[in-house]
Amino acid sequence: MRKLLVFQHAASEPLGVLDPMLRRWGFRIRYANFARDPALQLDLSRYDGLVVLGGPMNVDQSSAYPHLVTEIAAIREALRLKVPVLGICLGAQLLAAALGARVRPNPVREIGWYRLQPAPPARDDRLFRHFDGSQHVFQWHAYTFELPPGAVHLASTASCEHQAFRFGERAYGLQFHLEADEALIQRWLAVPAYRNELEAEAGAVGVKRVLNDTHGHIPPALKLSERVFHEFIDLFEWRPTLRLASR
Repeated sequence: MRKLLVFQHAASEPLGVLDPMLRRWGFRIRYANFARDPALQLDLSRYDGLVVLGGPMNVDQSSAYPHLVTEIAAIREALRLKVPVLGICLGAQLLAAALGARVRPNPVREIGWYRLQPAPPARDDRLFRHFDGSQHVFQWHAYTFELPPGAVHLASTASCEHQAFRFGERAYGLQFHLEADEALIQRWLAVPAYRNELEAEAGAVGVKRVLNDTHGHIPPALKLSERVFHEFIDLFEWRPTLRLASR
């Protein structure tokens, strides 16, 4: 059985639609909940892959959240082991930071649905060949990352240049929330701190707008996430034979 380590930063931000897909494929999932146990130390060699989820904190807040430093070191170890790595939102920013890229505030806070524009290299990318420029993805972030040295730029939006990248063949950073279904988005809107952030940005109509847009965009988004996440799961079959035999 393949073992997956998941870095979680808030109870309201789980794997979403990726969770049942992984379980159907026989993964055993371990959540490392840093909100509950910020001093957690982990042995990455015991796992076959790593997913780093989103969260309400920012990469530059390591003094308040020292586990962010631990996570960056763990991501570097996962990259050294050449296991599949997926970073989502904050997770993508942590992956970028682990690769030496700068993480900074984005000029525009993106909350809601945004059209994703694939970069030219996306046509030949295993995961991003499924994006054609017509799809909308769900966003909730105020920070962005610069492209890490040696990484491949895969997507952008009109208000955020770096939405996705690949490093090597098995590590991906996604600024957007492809794991979110309608129930998860409604859950986020019910979290007081999240709802206040949206209302401060877009007023009381912001919540209604997000709900209306979600109703329209979620069916094609779920079909897209199914295709993209299946491609990510397939990355686990590329593991070196020697490493598999040694476990």
